[in-house]
This record gives sequence, structure tokens and C-alpha cells, in this order.
Amino acid sequence: MIPATPDPAHPADLWKHTATLARPGAPLPPSTEPLTTVPVAPRPGELPLTTSQAERRRRILRAATALAARGGYEAVQMREVAESAQVALGTLYRYFPSKVHLLVAVMLEQLQGLREHIRRHPPTDAEPAPRVADTLTRAFHSLQREPLLAEAMVRALSFADRSVGAEVDQVSVATGQLILDAIGQSGPPSDSQRAAVRVIEHTWHSALVSWLSGRSSIAEVRADLHTAARLLALP
Repeated sequence: MIPATPDPAHPADLWKHTATLARPGAPLPPSTEPLTTVPVAPRPGELPLTTSQAERRRRILRAATALAARGGYEAVQMREVAESAQVALGTLYRYFPSKVHLLVAVMLEQLQGLREHIRRHPPTDAEPAPRVADTLTRAFHSLQREPLLAEAMVRALSFADRSVGAEVDQVSVATGQLILDAIGQSGPPSDSQRAAVRVIEHTWHSALVSWLSGRSSIAEVRADLHTAARLLALP
């Protein structure tokens, strides 16, 4: 059972902090405020959001996250999201033109929150490869705790077409930044490190899809992440 009050010290709670939202159409309770202070980014090409617009966007993302956590991809219906977030349906579509746009934005928000959490509780291994493997394993375990939410976000990424390309790129950048943070070097990455980060990122997303479809066990996902992370040790 999901606790009513999330534990900020537990990374899994960063993925499920909105799963206790009230039913669609009911006001959003104060306890569903984000656990982190991740800045709200406008959609690519848009002007920065005002304070009220940013809050409205957060309510929309919280409502979508709650619906996805309860019922997966199919449960996220735009009308229900609008009712839960207390915005007009037309307003919702101005922020997010489709359900895919909305769920990709949810994944970006979750990755940003996870990054903030890991910055406060960084991996402690002396070598970069184990630190990267630890970071991505923790991220995977967070997803594992909310499989329906994970399924919804990954399906949205899979369905994304060119109209969602900029948002998908933001998710890719956020995933890569998790890896670069775990490497922990002060200067820019080398060309070989950039290449390794891309492969590790692809491995992580592929492992998520494989696990969600039942083709890989949790142990196999862990092994794949550790194998990919060892690419950082190559010259």
C-alpha cells in the first residue's frame, strides 16, 4: 500500500509522490506538492512560464502522474487529467498537445527529481563505473516500485513521433546528466566518455522496456547496467 506521506529520503518516493491524489475532479491536496524544487521548464521554443502558469503546469503533471500510477497508460485520459488538475480541457491541450506529450513531460519531471535526490545522496564508490551503475540501479528500483507509472512513461516515449522530438531530447539529456553526475568529474567529458554515456543511456532505456515486457528479470537488468557502466573504463 502506498503511504499517504512520501519519504523524501527514499528515491522510490520521487516516482510515486502523487499517487495519493484525490479522485478525478477533486481538489489537489497540499501533500502532493513536489518533493524537490526542480525548476519548471517551458516546452521547447516557448517563453518562460509565469508563476501561475508554472503552478498550473505542476498540477497537470501531478494529476497525470497519479492517474498513471493507478492505472498505467490507458488510465491517463486528458479529460480526467483536466478535471483532477482543475483546469479547462482547452487549457490542458495548450500546455500539452497530446497524452504522449504529457507523459513524456512526466518522465522528464521524475528524472529531474531523481537527479536532485541523488545529488543529495550521491553514490560513494571510488571508481566512476560503479557509481554510474549504482545511480542507474537506484533509478530502476524507483521505477520498479511504480510499474504502472513506469509503463505509462515508457509507452509514451515509444509512441512519440517527430512532434514530440524536442521533449524526448530533454528526457535523453536528463538521463545523460544522471550518468555524468555519477561520473563526477569537474571538466567536460571526453569524446570516449560521451560515446560511453550514449551507450549506457540506450542500455538503461532498453532494459526498462525489456523488464516491463517481461523479457528480462531484475537481476538481468542489474547485470546489463553494470556491464554497460564498465564502458567508462575503456580508453
